[in-house]
Amino acid sequence: MRENNSDMAQKTEGVDIITGDPKRAVIKMAVPMVIAMLLMSAYNLIDAVWVAGLGGDAIAAIGFITPFFMLIIGLMNGLGAGATSAISRRIGAGDKPGAENSAMHSVIICVIVSVIMTVIFVPFLRPLMELSGAGATTGLALEYGQVVFAGIIFMLFSGVGSGILRGEGDAKRTMYLMAVSAIMNAVLDPIFIYTLDMGIAGAAWATVISNVFVCIILCHWLFIKKDTYLTFEKSSYRPDRKVVRDILGVGLPASAEMFLISMLVIILNGIFVIVAGTDAVAVYTSGWRVVMIALVPLMGIATALVTVAGAAFGAEQFGKMAVSHTYSMKLGMVIAIIMSIATFIFAPAISAVFTYSPESAYLAPSITAFLRVMCMFYLAVPVGMMSTALFQAVGKGMTSFVLTFIREIVLIAVFAWIFAVTFGWGEAGVWWGIVAGNIVGSIITYIWAKYYISRLLVKEITDISRPAEGAV
Repeated sequence: MRENNSDMAQKTEGVDIITGDPKRAVIKMAVPMVIAMLLMSAYNLIDAVWVAGLGGDAIAAIGFITPFFMLIIGLMNGLGAGATSAISRRIGAGDKPGAENSAMHSVIICVIVSVIMTVIFVPFLRPLMELSGAGATTGLALEYGQVVFAGIIFMLFSGVGSGILRGEGDAKRTMYLMAVSAIMNAVLDPIFIYTLDMGIAGAAWATVISNVFVCIILCHWLFIKKDTYLTFEKSSYRPDRKVVRDILGVGLPASAEMFLISMLVIILNGIFVIVAGTDAVAVYTSGWRVVMIALVPLMGIATALVTVAGAAFGAEQFGKMAVSHTYSMKLGMVIAIIMSIATFIFAPAISAVFTYSPESAYLAPSITAFLRVMCMFYLAVPVGMMSTALFQAVGKGMTSFVLTFIREIVLIAVFAWIFAVTFGWGEAGVWWGIVAGNIVGSIITYIWAKYYISRLLVKEITDISRPAEGAV
């Protein structure tokens, strides 16, 4: 569909970027996302440090809540990715009204899913903790989890709103939102946890309040100020099951991918308890926060790739889509190598941050060892992560889900069990299982993505040659 002149006149800088040079678009979209995600990860690290001051039981309690919290984060990111993919593809195709309708559907879906998830999690959190083996830490886990899960709607709306902005190429405002959330969290954490003596519940309240503030800003931009490329009017909304399927076709599988990761954490926590006890869960929980910070630049690039590749796919410019995928992987590999070296060198200093109190000091050597093993994990991530992002960009959410299932459940969980239990390597066996499963899974994902791209390129060449053949 060709845009009319008024639509063309309304084009923003973000739309021009994502429909232009793919390499420039990846960089332009990725840099603000990386900055924002680093701020969020810095907050997560600060949050972990403040909670660590409450002792090993508090750290372990967060560890048992983490798989379920990741489900909500998965929904937030998944619905956001669904909105981004649907919107960017329609913008690439020149269908502004279709993009606006997709944005409206995304908001409505967000509200419905929020209500459902709140009803599921808040009343049934205690049995979920008991089934997870939280044991003596169940009370602390409930103090934290019940507050966080009561604010699900604010987390999901912030994710969907950010996804809408990314879909139209506005990565800067997404960065501002995440920065505000991170700074507010960092400021409120010590006040609520220690000054107000709220303990672990204080960390939860800091998270919820910061998300509320982000939602207020989003509502102002989208519904009051109305200076975005897409507009939110009653006339923009046309109920369409196809649009719902399009958003959920990416959003639900992407969310389910986080569910798989959550299931993996539950499985790994179970193996840790079997071979080494709850201290191993505390080590993994603390160390994994550092791993996630190291992965932030890669996640920022992958997030940018969803928008850029989605716009190229919508415009049926498959060559540009292939370029964006390859460029993202190369950029990611350079960053992964740097982060791997830095983590190995500074592992002892990093572990000291999590073990500054007498109650947690004994965990330092194990956290250092875990971080050094994870250096091998980083190196395969760009290949798998960028390939998964590509499938989300083109609306192939189920393909992305299947590949994640193979990597997380079939490979990582199995390797972790074999190394830790069958081979008797104990706690370290789980760590090496994570590395081995990720390497094999990433290779499989990359091969699948390259095959898909090659088929699209053949189609593009065939479509171009047909008019010439007809003319002859």
